[in-house]
Amino acid sequence: MPTHLDIPLSVLDLAPVRQDGTVADALARSLDLARHVERLGFNRFWVAEHHNMPGIASSATSVLIGYIAGGTSTIRVGSGGIMLPNHAPLVIAEQFGTLEALYPGRIDLGLGRAPGTDPLTMRALRRDLADDDNAFPKNVQELLAYLAPAVEGQKVRAVPGAGSNVPVWLLGSSTFSAQLAGLLGLPFAFASHFAPMRLMEALDTYRHFFRASEYLEKPHAMIGVPVIAAPTDEEAHHLATTQYQRLINLVRGRPTTLMPPVDSMDGLWDPREEAYVRSHLGVAVIGGPDRVRDGLKALVERTGADELMISSDFYEHAHRLRSFEIVKKATTAP
Repeated sequence: MPTHLDIPLSVLDLAPVRQDGTVADALARSLDLARHVERLGFNRFWVAEHHNMPGIASSATSVLIGYIAGGTSTIRVGSGGIMLPNHAPLVIAEQFGTLEALYPGRIDLGLGRAPGTDPLTMRALRRDLADDDNAFPKNVQELLAYLAPAVEGQKVRAVPGAGSNVPVWLLGSSTFSAQLAGLLGLPFAFASHFAPMRLMEALDTYRHFFRASEYLEKPHAMIGVPVIAAPTDEEAHHLATTQYQRLINLVRGRPTTLMPPVDSMDGLWDPREEAYVRSHLGVAVIGGPDRVRDGLKALVERTGADELMISSDFYEHAHRLRSFEIVKKATTAP
């Protein structure tokens, strides 16, 4: 029986900053990773908007997308995502219209409705906190209109942006954006790389409410998957302790830079924290080539996903590059 996956593989990157590194180093590594996975044949390379987190350098997401797209040639580059409530739809239409003009046919616009940060930083970002649950759907539709061809009598146009038709995705960790993506006929990406508990419910919701549109004829669902691949299961589990430490510090309210792997997590987390990490990484695939192949194949069979977006935390850049090589080889073997 064939073991290869017949769906695209993509990459989610947060431009992680190492404990002993700089933001400039992190951004250079993101470009190097994008070039690496482009050579391997990955489909997309997305970066995510987060703020006030010392270990994440992708806060100026549109700027970083331009840097990555300018340093690559074929891979699609986009946002996973832009947190739309932090921005005026017209501003995002202009930014992504500019990106599409510079790198035609290669730009994706993934949109989320979370702040991507803590409440205090959200206040600094938004100033006006009056948004309600109706604001996000309205803002999405306003943005779609700005990206569509301008119509006669339209007073406000995105320049650049109008007529660019940049592909818009909705991102979510619950059923809210899943339902909205279905009703608008947009592709949907579920954040199962950090919130796997409602994965199947969100996918079912998206498919149930999906209506064919000018954007899509049928549903297209992508799911996030944390993957730590190494030559052996033992090494992969050792390297995964970098991710465990990041998650523990996040739940403690002390987000930090990437930390080196450790031989044992004993004494570094309590049972409650360990349970949180295990739950958070509920769909994670950690291991050697065989475990990676079987784990990803089983996940696709269970979810019916149309695309996988892989995220990974590694302290050493070389280990991260190697992990994506292992993933690609393990999932394309005859």
